[in-house]
Amino acid sequence: MISLGFVAVIARLAVVQGISSKRYAVFGEAQRLHTVVLPAERGAILDRNLAELAVSTVRKTVWADPTAVTDVPGAAAALSPVLKIDEATLRDKLSTASSFVYLASTVDDPVADAVKNLHVDGVHFLDEPKRIVPSAALAAPVIGQVGVDDQGLSGLELQYEKALTGRPGELLVERDPGGNDIADGLRQLKPSARGDNLVLTLDSAMQYETERALSDAIVSSKAKGGMAVVSDPLTGEILAMANLQAGTNGAPPGPTADNMAVTRVFEPGSTNKVVTVAAALEEGLVDPSTRMNVPDNLKVADAVFRDAEPHNPMWWTTADILAASSNVGTIQIAQWLGKATFDQYLHSFGLADRTAVHFPGESGGLLPDVADWSGTSIGTIPIGQGVAVTALQMLSAYNTIANGGTYVAPSLVKATVDAAGKTHPVPAPATHRVVSPNTAAEVARMLTGVVSDGTGTAAAIPGYTVAGKTGTARKPSETTAGYSDNYMASFVGFVPAEAPRLSAIVVLDEPTPYFGGIVSAPVFADIGSFGIRHFGIPAPAGASVAPGAGAIGTAAPTTTLGSSPTRP
Repeated sequence: MISLGFVAVIARLAVVQGISSKRYAVFGEAQRLHTVVLPAERGAILDRNLAELAVSTVRKTVWADPTAVTDVPGAAAALSPVLKIDEATLRDKLSTASSFVYLASTVDDPVADAVKNLHVDGVHFLDEPKRIVPSAALAAPVIGQVGVDDQGLSGLELQYEKALTGRPGELLVERDPGGNDIADGLRQLKPSARGDNLVLTLDSAMQYETERALSDAIVSSKAKGGMAVVSDPLTGEILAMANLQAGTNGAPPGPTADNMAVTRVFEPGSTNKVVTVAAALEEGLVDPSTRMNVPDNLKVADAVFRDAEPHNPMWWTTADILAASSNVGTIQIAQWLGKATFDQYLHSFGLADRTAVHFPGESGGLLPDVADWSGTSIGTIPIGQGVAVTALQMLSAYNTIANGGTYVAPSLVKATVDAAGKTHPVPAPATHRVVSPNTAAEVARMLTGVVSDGTGTAAAIPGYTVAGKTGTARKPSETTAGYSDNYMASFVGFVPAEAPRLSAIVVLDEPTPYFGGIVSAPVFADIGSFGIRHFGIPAPAGASVAPGAGAIGTAAPTTTLGSSPTRP
C-alpha cells in the first residue's frame, strides 16, 4: 500500500511538472503578476492667452487587495470615518474574491495621509489624475464636465475627448500572497502619454465680463435666464459664450446644464429683418432711400400682420423701415423678393445649418422647406416668426454684414498643443460670399440708424458708432398650438460700424419688460464698452455717433415705388 502511494505521488508529480508544467506555471504567474493601468494625464483646456480653464492634477486613489486584508471588520471600521464611506459598503468591498477593488477615487492629500497612518493591511494607493477647474464656473457649459473615470461627459471635454485623453500606460509587478512587491520580481513599466492641450478662442476676461453683465440683466429684468456670445466678426473667433439661468431662493444666476447658445433655438423676431433687407438690396429691388407707403397693418393670406405701434400710412424709406422695425414694411419688401429667393438667402446667411463649431448637441435651427411654406410664411419668416435659430447662428449672420458680405464660419478652438509642446493650429474656417461689399456697407449704415434713432438707442457706446438690431418675439406655447404670452428679447450688433472689430448677441428669456431694445440692448453696450477697452479698439478717425442717420421718415426719396399696401 505504501509502495502504491509512492507510485501515485510520483505519477502525479510527473503530470504536474512534466506534462502540464506550462499550465501550472501560468497559474503561478497569474497569482504573482498584477497589471495596474496608469491613466494618462488629461490635457489642459486653455483660453486664447493660455490661461488655464481646466487642468488635471495628481491625486491618490485608495484601493485594496481583499486577499491580503487580515481583519475585514476592523479595516472597514477604521476606514469608514476617514473615507466617509458606509462601513457596511466597505466590508462588502473588502470581502470580495478579487485581488483589486477601488475604495475611494482621487482623494485629497489630507485624506490620503490619514489612510496611510492607519497602516491597514492590503490597502494601497495609486496616483490618478483629477480634473480641476481653476476658474470655477466660468464658461462651464462650454468647457463641459468629466466623469469619475476622467472621461469627457459634455461640452468640449466630450467633443475633444480623443485629443485630451492621451494614451494610458501599464505597470506589471510581481507580488507575494500578502500583496507586497517581490524585491527581485518582475517589474515592467509602459509609461502613459499625456493628452494634448486645447487652446480656445475664448478670452477669460471677456468671458467673465459677459457673464457678469448677463447675470445683472437677468436679475434686474426678472428673466428666466439668458445667453450671450461675443466674437471677432472678421475671423469668426468666439471671444465669450455665456449661458446662465436665474437662481432660486434668492441665489444669483448660475450656469445652465448645456451650452444653450448653440443647443437651444428660439424665434429671432426682428433681428431676422436684416436678412430680408440685405437680400432685397442685393437683388436690386430697393436701396436704403427707396420710399414706400407703409400702413400699420397688412393682410397676408388669412392673417393680419401689424406694426408694434399703430400709425397712419407712412412714406418710409428702407432705412426707416429697419430703424423703426416695421413688420409691415419688412413684409412688403419680402413679398417683392419672393419666397424662393428669400429662402436662398436664409441658407446663405447660415440660418438653416449647424455651424462649423460642431459642438455636441448643436442645433441646426428650424427652417421649413420652402415647398412646405404656408400662405402666411412670406409674412412670418421675414420678420423672424415661424423660424427658429441659435444665438450663434444669428450672430454669424450679422458677422457677414460686418465682414463686408462674406460669411465666416465661427470657431471656438484655435489649436492643440501636443506633449512635445508643438502647436497644431486648427484649419481656418470656411468662407463664402453672401452679398456684395456695397450691400453690406449699406446695411451696416442702416443698422447704425437703429441705434441712433430707432429701437436700439440703449446699445449706444459713447464715442463709437454701433450697428445693430433689436428683436422681440413671442415664445411658442409648450402645451398648445400657437404662441404663449411670454417673450424672448434680443439685441445683436457690432462695433465700430465703420471698421467692425467686436460683435455680440444678447438674448434674455422672459424678461420684464420684454422689449429687446429695453433689456438686451443695454447689455450689449456694457459688453461692448468693456471689449473696446480690453482689446484696445480705437474709434475710427472722424467717426460720429451715427453718421448719416436722421429722424425716421424724413430722408429725401430717390426712388418712389407704388403705394399699394401689399407691395412695395
